[in-house]
Amino acid sequence: MKIDDINFEIIKHLQDGRKSYKTIAQRLGISENTVRTRVSKLMQEGILEISGLVDPEAISGHRVVFVGVKLSTLNLIDKGKEFSKLRGVVSVSVVTGRFDLMLMVLLREGFNLLEFYTQEVYRLKGVRSVETFVVYKGYNLKVPYIL
Repeated sequence: MKIDDINFEIIKHLQDGRKSYKTIAQRLGISENTVRTRVSKLMQEGILEISGLVDPEAISGHRVVFVGVKLSTLNLIDKGKEFSKLRGVVSVSVVTGRFDLMLMVLLREGFNLLEFYTQEVYRLKGVRSVETFVVYKGYNLKVPYIL
């Protein structure tokens, strides 16, 4: 699907996920139906997802960590998919540098870092090493609430 200028403008307006299609249409000078159709197509193609995000620092007992993962295999895509299904994992990226994967993980009371490693990561084969980066203070960090 082509992402043209109108699609980009619609996406920008949807940064405020509560803005109506009617308001977006009026601001862009197009019909409300055009906005609705384009948003629907963007969502069907997996390009756009509209969801509520939270500031993890605002939720008592929650914390975000980044985990760098070094694998003993070069099957990065399949391993990334496996990691993306673990409890607490917000996102997984195949990266360059000293790690193969970078995970963003949401933790809470009752599901802390030790539990993430011993209940989730230990089940996966081919993990050579991990390194944890605890977020003490985030700026513009919002995550979907997945726990």
